Amino acid sequence: MAGGREAALETLTACRRLEAWSDGNLKAASRGLDRREAALAARLTYGVLQNRALLDFYLDAFCGRKFDSLEPFIRDVLRLGAYQILYMDRVPDRAAVDESVELVKGKRRQRAAGLVNAVLRRLSREKDALPEIPAEDQAAYLALRYSHPRWLVERLIALLDEEEAEAYLRLDNAAVPTVIQRNPLRCTAGELEESLTAGGASLTPHPWLPDCWEMTGGGSLEDMPAFRQGWFQVQDAAARAAVLAAGVRPGHRVLDACAAPGGKSFAAAMVMEDRGEIAACDIHRHKLELIEKGAERLGLTCVRAELADGRQTREEWRGAFDVVICDVPCSGLGIIRKKPDIRYKDPDRLSGLPAVQRAILDNAGGYVKPGGVLLYATCTILPEENRDVTEEFLSRRGEFRREGFSLPGGKEAEDGSLTLWPQRHGTDGFYICKMRKQ
Repeated sequence: MAGGREAALETLTACRRLEAWSDGNLKAASRGLDRREAALAARLTYGVLQNRALLDFYLDAFCGRKFDSLEPFIRDVLRLGAYQILYMDRVPDRAAVDESVELVKGKRRQRAAGLVNAVLRRLSREKDALPEIPAEDQAAYLALRYSHPRWLVERLIALLDEEEAEAYLRLDNAAVPTVIQRNPLRCTAGELEESLTAGGASLTPHPWLPDCWEMTGGGSLEDMPAFRQGWFQVQDAAARAAVLAAGVRPGHRVLDACAAPGGKSFAAAMVMEDRGEIAACDIHRHKLELIEKGAERLGLTCVRAELADGRQTREEWRGAFDVVICDVPCSGLGIIRKKPDIRYKDPDRLSGLPAVQRAILDNAGGYVKPGGVLLYATCTILPEENRDVTEEFLSRRGEFRREGFSLPGGKEAEDGSLTLWPQRHGTDGFYICKMRKQ
């Protein structure tokens, strides 16, 4: 049976060759592994993706030739070995070297095995005297130190400042606790805490969101009885905050325009006490199954999955909803801490996103009842995908006005818009704008 290192290498190869997402491929590559090996595969995969540029910088110093000149497969093996040597204290250096050599031999690359062995042994011997990162240019330093593209680092410095930009980058590479929300329709807080802690999980009440906890440990979610029984859902605090800002109430008719996998629809249904109606939409039919299965697990009967393109008008929905939520497709730059491969997206491919976002928002505005709420949200921090989109919409659609809202923990958005930041709020990078139809 393949082990965790093989699964990590397979995932990195798929990400490189197919531009695949690491999470889905890691799940497939880890199928059949025991818990320990699956955890090792995840740690190695995400660790390499989070630190790839810095690992390459160090390996280049020990290769004897340009690291970039090596074939991609060998670079991936060296990165995996280097990550274990530099970041995983519980893995002996000798094991990291030997297992990396075996990965190469397993692919019948005998000649390359000697190179991998020599480079990693030298790195192990000299890891206390690593080359210093050049510090003349702060943006270049931060880009290399935290393995982010320079263009993104420069944008963060412009939006924040150097000190806070570094805090943001540091958190992108840090471990992220799982945030869970209790399903009040299925259990009490005490019942949930007792079930999860009995299974080995550690719970800490969320710093500012009621009925939410930060959870570590406990093993696979799917194996937890409380998860299977629908006692909770996993949802970042920022997404939960967006639902609270929307102000849904029992009996409301709600449209979630870009819903899959359904987290906001489910959170809204819980607030609505499963009374009313939620149309949870997605453009991909196979994603509707995720929504349906999630609603069934949580026991939510007011959620129905709908196949719909957010840019195309459904006449029967015109003026029909009390609340319309538009969590639109975006660059995802606010969730790099959970999906580290997002940082490697081609920025040129992001330039067309605002047009899609504007089209969805414009169409969704027609579905809001007079007096109803239109909520725009993204998991990015770029103004061109956030405030620029909503301001352009408001300039054309005079029937809408921004409306202030309050969140738990004293977070106020008096002008109706708020950007949440990991280093400030402990959430994903996230934008929320609440607008009411006059």
